[in-house]
Amino acid sequence: MAKKTPDNPDEMAQKLLAGDRRAAARMITLIENQSEKSSQFMKLVYPNTGKSMVIGLTGSGGSGKSSLINHLIRQYRDQGKRVGVVAVDPSSPFSGGALLGDRIRFQAHSMDDGVYIRSMGSRGYLGGLARSTNDVVRIMEAMGNDVVIVETLGAGQDEVDIIHVAQTCVLVLTPNMGDDIQAMKAGIMEIADIIVLNKADLDGAISCLHSLEATIQLGISRKEGSWTPPLIPTVASAAKIEDLQGINELVKAINDHQEYLHQSHAIDEVQTKRIEQELGLVFKDEVQKFIFKGLKGTGKKQQYIKAIFDGRTDPYSVVEEVLKTFLKEGSKVKETISSKQQI
Repeated sequence: MAKKTPDNPDEMAQKLLAGDRRAAARMITLIENQSEKSSQFMKLVYPNTGKSMVIGLTGSGGSGKSSLINHLIRQYRDQGKRVGVVAVDPSSPFSGGALLGDRIRFQAHSMDDGVYIRSMGSRGYLGGLARSTNDVVRIMEAMGNDVVIVETLGAGQDEVDIIHVAQTCVLVLTPNMGDDIQAMKAGIMEIADIIVLNKADLDGAISCLHSLEATIQLGISRKEGSWTPPLIPTVASAAKIEDLQGINELVKAINDHQEYLHQSHAIDEVQTKRIEQELGLVFKDEVQKFIFKGLKGTGKKQQYIKAIFDGRTDPYSVVEEVLKTFLKEGSKVKETISSKQQI
């Protein structure tokens, strides 16, 4: 009988596929911390992914994304679906962890076994997501969540990376914050499958709606027969339940978009682009690890940094030199292995 080792990938993967929350939490932590076992975990997890509906919410901070997610969780739970939430937050400059905790924003669902929520620190990664967001979404899919909701950082309008993760992208804007103008400038509306004007009970909401409608009609070029993003005014936070607006309409729009993706087979293109993005990230990470491992203990890394600092070279020349060196060494190793196999 094989001796069990701490964080045994096979054992943890089995527990994860059975819906074990502790196994999921531990696996996510190890992947966020770039454990040496990360690749082993993901190799075991990956074949059990790709069946969940993945929804992304992006928009500036304070637009009400978390409030909308609370309502979406409740709606999907009422339908008997299991829900996973990945909330990307700013990172602590000291620990690298998320500054805002999931319990703060999603307390109402913290005791529901059918809801699994994970906050992640962005750790300086641009685009509104964390580097490991793709892997965490895969883990949530593998543990049996029917719906996975991803909330981006919310630090600005340059948050287009969500399109590489989510099947349905929801852009959340608010009146009187200039969000509509900023969204047009940044081109973020190009990634939106659904546009939500939250806090639609505020002054200026009507003029903002007209501005957004004009943008959708004139500014977004889409092929004939393709999906046109609906514009949905919502009020996600109110003193009385009856004052809430647009939640049912938002859920219907998400379901309509999912139906469109599957009927038009556009879901295949979405999944293909997601895989392409994942492949690029894995390649980048593995090449970087390979090179830094080779430089470790040689003192060359500090020499390169000093040479750049002194103005004797530049980062591009250094990378070119290092890649040539390691690619040559890699080719030699490959040739040696090939010759031994022939013998």
